Amino acid sequence: MAEFKHLVLVKFKEEVAIEGVLKGMEKLVSEMDIVKSFVWGQDIESHEMLRQGFTHAFLMTFGSKDDFTAFASHPNHVEFSSTFSAAIEKAVLLDFPAVTVKTSSDDHKDH
Repeated sequence: MAEFKHLVLVKFKEEVAIEGVLKGMEKLVSEMDIVKSFVWGQDIESHEMLRQGFTHAFLMTFGSKDDFTAFASHPNHVEFSSTFSAAIEKAVLLDFPAVTVKTSSDDHKDH
């Protein structure tokens, strides 16, 4: 079964203390074993026209769609989501099964 990804792009409201929101998200993820991996970053390269105001990206990996569904409905996630929603001006969410493509560097890993 394919891993399942949860990608969130956000633009925070100007008055928001972003560090506090990030700490809350890191705490949420660290307390939930169902999340296989979590990475986030802030855009530093894209032109404003290309990023359309979005400044931060968050990506979570789950073992399956069922794991993601369990995470999304978990009381800790529901509680954090209300805090997170209040801090953002706009967001784009994409939830999708991961497609892994073999690359030429995969051929050279064991050599």
